[in-house]
Amino acid sequence: MSAIQAGAAEPTPQAAYCTAESRWRALLARDPRAHGHFVYAVRTTGVYAWPGAAGRLPKRENVEFFDSPTAAEAAGYRPSRRRAGDAGRQGRARRELVALACRHIEAAEAPPSLGALAARAGLSPYHFHRVFKAETGLTPKAYASAYRARRLRQALGAPEGSITTAIYESGFNASSRFYEVSDQRLGMTASEFRAGGAGASIRFAVGQCALGAILVARSGRGICAILLGDDAEALVRELQDMFPQADLLGGDAEFEQWMAQVVGFVEAPAIGLALPLDVRGTAFQERVWQALREIPVGATVSYTELAARIGAPAAVRAVASACAANRLAVAIPCHRVVRRDGDLAGYRWGVERKREILRREASAAGQTKTPPS
Repeated sequence: MSAIQAGAAEPTPQAAYCTAESRWRALLARDPRAHGHFVYAVRTTGVYAWPGAAGRLPKRENVEFFDSPTAAEAAGYRPSRRRAGDAGRQGRARRELVALACRHIEAAEAPPSLGALAARAGLSPYHFHRVFKAETGLTPKAYASAYRARRLRQALGAPEGSITTAIYESGFNASSRFYEVSDQRLGMTASEFRAGGAGASIRFAVGQCALGAILVARSGRGICAILLGDDAEALVRELQDMFPQADLLGGDAEFEQWMAQVVGFVEAPAIGLALPLDVRGTAFQERVWQALREIPVGATVSYTELAARIGAPAAVRAVASACAANRLAVAIPCHRVVRRDGDLAGYRWGVERKREILRREASAAGQTKTPPS
């Protein structure tokens, strides 16, 4: 039995494919594990391909290696015509493998270990971890955690059964482990969540800013909503829908100071916001939102670029959905994400507001370019 079949640890790509000779050996062996770690280019044809691509192998003296297709194209090579077909077949196989692993995670009473999942897939733990994350945007552990959180929300939403039963039915094998992460995953205690937010106090205020009506809400953890719109009453209804049973309170003197800071920040994002944020989302959403906060003022990225930054290049649609789910306007700057062609696309609070925010940020950054109309 090979080391891979036995589930032994696989060398990192830096160790396995770091030199031209190790890459040539992988190419000769058509090593499937090498796919995604480098591409090879052929000087006599001017094309490049992934290792393992169908076709006759070139002579060694005509081959050079690159870390990525982008690097090969920057050197003047074009993709092989067979590359798209090969990538399509390999992509389908990877998606089927990961789909089976996801179903196994969801059916298991407790989250399976990485080694067990890899063994079922016939891959080493390292390679399985890499393939799973590339397809889903999450590590196997994060996927299991997100699934458990979803099951927990569903179980707590059912009127029958105790909270303890819901915890164990959701895959938490110890209530202590659940309570360590419940506040982060639910945004409140389990009993408050079951009651639709009852018992949780949220202060809010509605005002006006240069972008129209603005609602700011604060939980015990920090700013939990920054909503923009044309109708103040509609913003209040939106907040009520978010926390249907929470105790919504008007802002006190301290909150009015928070409100003023948020309004000033929304009108001039370059000044920053030195207030805690109550960020509530799935593990994947929170990765996207963190990446959004790392985009500099005055800069934009495409959805494809953002997906690549979080290590999930295939999850472009999921990234777009995470942007749309953002409830903290400007503080989590989903307005800095545009289509690949530069078009502003959609925005939860209106494309015109997105254009205006980008214009202000570009001006603050000393740029003369204006967003597309």
